[in-house]
Amino acid sequence: METPMTPEQSLRLIESMIGQAKKSFSKLSFYFLMWGVLLTLAMFATYVLRDQPDAWGQGAPWGIAGILGGIVSSVHGARQGRREPVNNPMDGLIGWLWASFVITMMIMIVVSVLDRRDPGAMVTLLTGIPTFMTGQIMRFRPLVLGGILFWAAGIAMHFSDDPLTLTLLYCGAMVFGYIIPGLMLKRQEDALRTA
Repeated sequence: METPMTPEQSLRLIESMIGQAKKSFSKLSFYFLMWGVLLTLAMFATYVLRDQPDAWGQGAPWGIAGILGGIVSSVHGARQGRREPVNNPMDGLIGWLWASFVITMMIMIVVSVLDRRDPGAMVTLLTGIPTFMTGQIMRFRPLVLGGILFWAAGIAMHFSDDPLTLTLLYCGAMVFGYIIPGLMLKRQEDALRTA
């Protein structure tokens, strides 16, 4: 039979779990920064190549960014897992959230391309869900606002056919939804490392 914890022991346990979660969550900065930069570059490349044949103007930059990002994410994640094999339950929750996002996004892209529709606005809308939820789970307001920004940009993208407008909306969402929150997470990560 377990002995009940004192209030002081309970408080120390809670503080320890919060500290562990903060250290764990700060590992996400790499992914937000890497994907933010890769996808912003893919969108700019799509804009620059917009008058090229379909394969180069539409899909190639996204395919290159997706493959490169997937490889780098996998290698970085595997290394990170070997260095710090113990995860807290929230790591698993966030991991499954992003995995379900990637699966849904891939299905949405394939269906849109087969139907000869640009998946950009729908993917941008969809990106708001895991970004917003990760921010809520972490209690990190910049990601919550980033998720809301992805939703707003996705809606606005539905009402525009202008390539420059679409590029600015998407890149703005990436910069303010991924890159800036990623830099802020990185700053927290560095502060935790030195503490």
